[in-house]
Amino acid sequence: MKEKGEIKSGSLKDALIKKALGCSHVEVVEEYVTEEGEIKLTKKKVTTKNEPPDVTAIKLLIEEKDDLTEMTDEELEQEKKRLIGLLKKTVKEKKNDR
Repeated sequence: MKEKGEIKSGSLKDALIKKALGCSHVEVVEEYVTEEGEIKLTKKKVTTKNEPPDVTAIKLLIEEKDDLTEMTDEELEQEKKRLIGLLKKTVKEKKNDR
């Protein structure tokens, strides 16, 4: 049985983490015209869109984790360091993607 806040699917959890941390994606818009029976590309616009971190997704991830009120100070400190490390890694990856 699935408990409240527990996420079983790896891909769903990955998507939630991506939403919680924020992400960027490339959007490509192409316009074509037909000239003399041939289709030709007239315009191509490439845009990078940045999605900010989502507070609701962060909240869901925290709720999935053990209840924070039951964690010791040491466990809270470890979780804090883990999350900061994850954020730093994501920021570095975003800088490298540019």
